[in-house]
Amino acid sequence: MTPTGDQISETDAFSAPGLEPMTLDQAQNDFFRLTPALLLVVYQAFSEVQEDSIYDTLASVTHGDALEYLYLERVGAMAGGGLEEEADQEIHEINLLYTSVMREDTALNIDASWQVIGTVGHAEHLHVRGNTYSAALTVSPIDGAWRITDFNLLDVDRDSAGETFEAPATN
Repeated sequence: MTPTGDQISETDAFSAPGLEPMTLDQAQNDFFRLTPALLLVVYQAFSEVQEDSIYDTLASVTHGDALEYLYLERVGAMAGGGLEEEADQEIHEINLLYTSVMREDTALNIDASWQVIGTVGHAEHLHVRGNTYSAALTVSPIDGAWRITDFNLLDVDRDSAGETFEAPATN
């Protein structure tokens, strides 16, 4: 059961990955820290190759429509042959480029653009990528934690992809 806005106090604090628990006001003021903390876990889920691990990791920072959408996006990549037996990506950094936040009851509506810098592996080579994404996110307190409850991807720009280099030898 999800608490409604009138069941959440202004002094209640909710957890977020790698951050101290935040009240509604603190989350609104620190959305520039909260947003990448949640997105980083989404990308960690996307680096998983087992469906249950993908789902469980996503469920730790998403809920409802956002969980369903992001899970189906990742599983769809797997169905298209996009995954090997091992993780095929590693996130090095998430940089927020633009964000705005508006509070609506107990939810934060966040418009964000961010760049993800990471390494993506394909067969015997690696790419350093710097893709830029824009999305409208809703972040809400659910079961004691801040979670992305709605995710609407608006744009993906892959023009900043890095150079290809040979994968290191493995033993």
